[in-house]
Amino acid sequence: MNTTIDGIVLRARALEGDRLLHILTAELGLITAYANRTGTMRSKMAASTEALSYSRFVLFTHRGRVSVDKADSNQIFFGVRADFAKLCLASYFAQLAGELLTAGESADEPLRLLLNCLHILEESKREPAQLKPIFELRLLTLAGFMPDLVGCRFCAEYNGEDMIFFPREGELSCGPCLQEEGVPKSGGVSVSAGVLAAMRHIIYAPAERLFSFTLGDDGLRALSWISEQYLLTRAERSFPALEMYKSAIVN
Repeated sequence: MNTTIDGIVLRARALEGDRLLHILTAELGLITAYANRTGTMRSKMAASTEALSYSRFVLFTHRGRVSVDKADSNQIFFGVRADFAKLCLASYFAQLAGELLTAGESADEPLRLLLNCLHILEESKREPAQLKPIFELRLLTLAGFMPDLVGCRFCAEYNGEDMIFFPREGELSCGPCLQEEGVPKSGGVSVSAGVLAAMRHIIYAPAERLFSFTLGDDGLRALSWISEQYLLTRAERSFPALEMYKSAIVN
């Protein structure tokens, strides 16, 4: 059975001249497919089956094995590939999508999120420091790990005094309630009103307005650190692509 579908290659693993592709699609979510004889640049499908290539695939399924019969590139993101730091960040996005999303479930919104972030990254329309927490928090939300940022978990105050976010619980508390309840602040991090507003925007805003907020450099650093801590507690693992990105922006 042949299926024609658009998707982005999250990972391409070499297999003796072939490639094993992990592809994110809107309709089928995460799928795995074998691309035969694509391991050399002489292959007509070499570029369209590389990691981070958004392509139209003709897939053939036989006895549970999915193979790529044809692949044509929709977008290669040359501007991302030409910049090492951007490439590291894009690879981190792809790794997150592959780890947090579930195979077989439709992934229209996650796919659009990834493509939009790659397009914005390529065109330098937003700083990478802003795109990173946007992708982390929004993808976590879409994958079923949305933090509860409506208000303090004790008094429901929306913008209480000394708001503190607890990454492990994914909840907010205000300082006075913590003191009254005798709950230690250890494990929590204070969030400014601006950073909290940005976090709420990322997880609650409609897709068309997702990128429409601003923060100063200090706010972006705080937002990035908090979103990363929340991600790591939920994923319960480290991400090599994240460490590579951090190394790239330092150097």
